[in-house]
Amino acid sequence: MSRSTTQLDDRLYEYFLKVSLRDDDIHRRLREETGRLENAQMQISPEQGQFMTLLVGAMNAKLALELGTFTGYSALCIAEGLTEDGRLIACDIDEEWPSFGKRYWVEAGIDDKVEFRAGPAAETMAHLITEGMEGDFDFIFIDADKGGLEEYYEKALRLVRPGGVIAVDNTLWHGKVVDPKAHDEDTESIRDFNATVVDDQRVTMSLVPIGDGLTLFRKK
Repeated sequence: MSRSTTQLDDRLYEYFLKVSLRDDDIHRRLREETGRLENAQMQISPEQGQFMTLLVGAMNAKLALELGTFTGYSALCIAEGLTEDGRLIACDIDEEWPSFGKRYWVEAGIDDKVEFRAGPAAETMAHLITEGMEGDFDFIFIDADKGGLEEYYEKALRLVRPGGVIAVDNTLWHGKVVDPKAHDEDTESIRDFNATVVDDQRVTMSLVPIGDGLTLFRKK
């Protein structure tokens, strides 16, 4: 038993991956290609990707939405967890980075599950609402610009079904959320979001300390 979460130093983290991560060549190569980019830190960790595959599969999710696709690693993980006839709507500001992932989606055999939409995330969500998709989504992953977090969350609550899950990434923000010297716009946005949603009675929630912090919300 433990009364607090065990802290992972480098040695324990290496062991954690050794005994839990089920990796394959497609996932590794996509991470490696992304890792050579200047903004590689935007990619989720492999253990978080595997966790989301398990979560989506355990939910028997059929329809999912992703805000912030980057090079497509998280989309790959989510799509792999969907039902056989599942569908993921993956969104990013343009096709520059997602074009990386599309090659790997094809190789993994899940490209027919992924519908990519380019444009600002808030506009894409508004279009989905206009298309009559309120309450249709089983799972929504929010990993877009941090300044829009509260708007994305509110729209996600409209789009997700009762009992469905919204996952918000980077809620621990590399530890900057507790750094008294950090007052940049992104850090303040995440602090404000975390402080607001902890008491939101429309959902049950849990902040999972995996990756950079993944907060899960289950709509009542």
